[in-house]
Amino acid sequence: MSEEQGYSGNALDCLKKYNIKVGDSIKITADLTYSGILMPRYESGDDKHLVIKLGSGYNVGIAIDEIQEIQVVSNYEVTPDEAHRLKIQKGLIQDKPIGMKSGNVSFDRDKILLLSTGGTIASKIDYRTGAVTPALTADDLYEAVHELSDIANFDMEVLFSEYSENLQPDHWIQIAEKLDSLANSNYKGIIIAHGTDTMHYTSSFLSFALAGFPIPVVIVGSQRSSDRPSSDAAINLIAASKFLVESNTKGVFLVMHHNDNDQTVACHVGTRVRKNHTSKRGAFETMGGDPAFIVTPTLEIQKNIQDDFFKDEKYNPRIRIDTKVSLVKYHPGYDPQLIENLIQTGCKAIIFEGTGLGHVGRTMYDVIKNAKENDLFLGMTSQCIDGRVRMTVYESGRDLLDLGITPLENMTPETSLVKAMWALGNSKDADEMKSLMLKNIASEF
Repeated sequence: MSEEQGYSGNALDCLKKYNIKVGDSIKITADLTYSGILMPRYESGDDKHLVIKLGSGYNVGIAIDEIQEIQVVSNYEVTPDEAHRLKIQKGLIQDKPIGMKSGNVSFDRDKILLLSTGGTIASKIDYRTGAVTPALTADDLYEAVHELSDIANFDMEVLFSEYSENLQPDHWIQIAEKLDSLANSNYKGIIIAHGTDTMHYTSSFLSFALAGFPIPVVIVGSQRSSDRPSSDAAINLIAASKFLVESNTKGVFLVMHHNDNDQTVACHVGTRVRKNHTSKRGAFETMGGDPAFIVTPTLEIQKNIQDDFFKDEKYNPRIRIDTKVSLVKYHPGYDPQLIENLIQTGCKAIIFEGTGLGHVGRTMYDVIKNAKENDLFLGMTSQCIDGRVRMTVYESGRDLLDLGITPLENMTPETSLVKAMWALGNSKDADEMKSLMLKNIASEF
């Protein structure tokens, strides 16, 4: 990171005048005296202020033209632990398995693999620089969550380090291929550390691509980074690990805080979950029912599903995808020409988020007919948070059925989109794709 990150113009001149850099502990004399750590600024910030983090943890901006003097209390230096962590991240040295540091490794204990893809759970805030940086090594985890070494022996691998909004279907393929290579391993379970914004898309794809996978997989995130007092990273990881060791199930699950109880964690079926809140820790909910499992504050596993919930099918990985699918949210005033544009650009399937029981206005009928004549798969979901598509109730729904739209029952729009990408990549024509879309493969219905 640049020593002047985000500073330019007058602010940068001030840093150079007093020979200070981001991360230094400084004392500023202005209208008052401020002591703290010089923080970075957003690149789009003005050049009229310096920002420091006070001892209270709050940031304060100080106008350049009010500064009388700046004293350097101490310079920012990379600590031995930080240098060691950087070497691990660059692949210069190997990390130790969790438990090795404490001498707590037991050959009789179950093994869990923790794969990191990035996100808040795989980051920490450096309060000397203000940066949120990847920090998910085994040593980092052990230091932050000592309880993990009492549950299982852990191996750790970083697949990539990306915020989840940057993850694309190619990343899903990479994760699935990694998991497929471990199908015959001796791991009790696999944890994937993942950013929360798109983790329900990833869980859906893995559920379809790896249906019947013999090892349980949990995708775990956190709404706040692991070194913040309000972080949910530790309890989510502990609960996920306990779930893998004791649940004796298989399938793909998403594991996050359940509700306002800070110690209760939900294990959601990977195809039935979505993020329903932007920031609270209990952001994820199972659509249409209760979470499959609950991990209580005493780490007991409560099961809310039947023993035959997951079919005991033979593992048959189908790790292919075709992204020529669009998710269309219908609304009053929607321009049908947009659908024509999708047809012209080679789109092969459209998932509609219709109103109510699964409707779009009659202004869409001609373009839907044209799409069907061009052999596109057309699926219908609902914009409603809960409930089931029923297109036989009203005349408009029956008209759409006659035009060739396939109702997708209570599958969520996001899961329907991902399943359509997967089904398109694993079928030879629209009829086979429709058959896959209507088959309940991973409890998506």
